[in-house]
Amino acid sequence: MPDMFDKIASTEAKYEELMASLGTQQVQSDANEYRKQAKMLAEIEPLVQKYREYKAIQGEIKSAEELIKGTDPEMRDLALEEINDLNVRKERISDELKILLVPKDPNDERNVMLEIRAGTGGEEAALFAGDLYRCYTRYAERQRWKIELMSLSEAGQGGIKDVVVSIEGRGAYSRLKYESGVHRVQRVPATEASGRIHTSAATVAVLPEADEIDIQIQDKDIRIDTFCSSGPGGQSVNTTYSAVRITHIPTGIVVSQQDEKSQVKNRAKAMKVLRSRLYEAELQKQNDAIARERKGQVGTGDRSEKIRTYNFPQSRVTDHRINFTTHQLHNVLDGSLDELISALTTYYTAEKLRDVTDPDRDDDMGPPVRKQ
Repeated sequence: MPDMFDKIASTEAKYEELMASLGTQQVQSDANEYRKQAKMLAEIEPLVQKYREYKAIQGEIKSAEELIKGTDPEMRDLALEEINDLNVRKERISDELKILLVPKDPNDERNVMLEIRAGTGGEEAALFAGDLYRCYTRYAERQRWKIELMSLSEAGQGGIKDVVVSIEGRGAYSRLKYESGVHRVQRVPATEASGRIHTSAATVAVLPEADEIDIQIQDKDIRIDTFCSSGPGGQSVNTTYSAVRITHIPTGIVVSQQDEKSQVKNRAKAMKVLRSRLYEAELQKQNDAIARERKGQVGTGDRSEKIRTYNFPQSRVTDHRINFTTHQLHNVLDGSLDELISALTTYYTAEKLRDVTDPDRDDDMGPPVRKQ
């Protein structure tokens, strides 16, 4: 794999450049530049250290091979045994280097904007959207992440038309990013007298939260409207113009906030959501790989576009992207998502690894079938 090691050698050279640069007075006097370069150094250091370990073993193998050429039979036997052990270590480290070469998603450590919307299925879809909302908030609580409700539109009987939640915590995006898409539910509604199974859907979008430095929003590009907040059925919540609707004119993206009694707070929340949506749109335009992975991540909310099915009669959850099935449906909806998320992460990491080691591979092979 000469290409792989050429790439690693180039990374090692970059590591040495950064080490030298960080020691200069020019960089040390610029806090922002120092942080930027220190972060770059920290990101590539594990790969460089592992590569140096690999080269050290190569050196040991070369020394042992010299001993084989000697006349002492006992030393030859010891050298052969040592070479066998070193080759095993070398192969293991080579595999670890391949994994370290897998491109990291630059958004993995970001916080998340989680959006859930009822799709096809009427009232039952709204109830399922509520189930998903509870599922993800319970999961976030278990991770000890901070949850902030940004906006909520309720439906009858405890259902949800749509909800937007901010989730803050280390690695939140890396754990939740594969949840984006259409989620389908199959169950007998409480109002169904004949016991017939209904199929409904809800959409989930997981957006990396953008900082102000990531997305600059010009005042001339937005229109801000204010109005009185209202509750379910048009019931007035307050008589002041505290609710805010922000329209981003260039893209047509509209964000509304009315949860807070303060117009200032609602505006701040709306800008936070808008910034994340614009950041996501910018990622899709700039990065073809991300665009491929996330293109149409939500779709129209039609049941046929599902990424996952929750089947209540069989207590089954199936992720159709990786053919992974578990029969712990109620645990999953209670926030026990680690098994599913880990399976998805393992699968997509393996896919990226295959891209690194075999860029010309045939992509016709489907994902492995897994059942739990």
